[in-house]
Amino acid sequence: MRHVTKRNRLLTMTSAVALIAASAAIGAPAFADEAAAKKWIDTEFQPSTLSKEDQMKEMQWFIKAAEPFKGMDINVVSETITTHEYEAGTLAKAFTEITGIKVKHDLIQEGDVVEKLQTQMQSGKNVYDGWINDSDLIGTHFRYNQTVVLSDYMTGEGKDVTDPM
Repeated sequence: MRHVTKRNRLLTMTSAVALIAASAAIGAPAFADEAAAKKWIDTEFQPSTLSKEDQMKEMQWFIKAAEPFKGMDINVVSETITTHEYEAGTLAKAFTEITGIKVKHDLIQEGDVVEKLQTQMQSGKNVYDGWINDSDLIGTHFRYNQTVVLSDYMTGEGKDVTDPM
């Protein structure tokens, strides 16, 4: 539910990583790193339905798919709830260390998310590259022509950033 741009093609990949998106403050430079992937697999991504070997294969794919975007900064917004706090504080750091892509995740109140997103859709000015919001906004996204048929995108323009695993 977004503009389809080079930046936003990346969002399909971030979704596939279970929203490894977001960090309020990541101070170090971002470098894609298999050692970092292994660290996260061993320390945070357990238990998993995948073996550690399969997780590492998937991480290697993410690192390779992220290469054209390495060093890029993306901005994400969501409401302040426990799940999004975990995404912003933990998964964003993992995503940055593994892919080399920095993610800034703003956590704000639900009403502010709605207001910012409507303003962005009305103005056409891109403030956020991605947002996580409730399903009750689907109609709003559709009316502003801000939806993408993901099945088409994942087999077409977004194929290179869609996890094949």
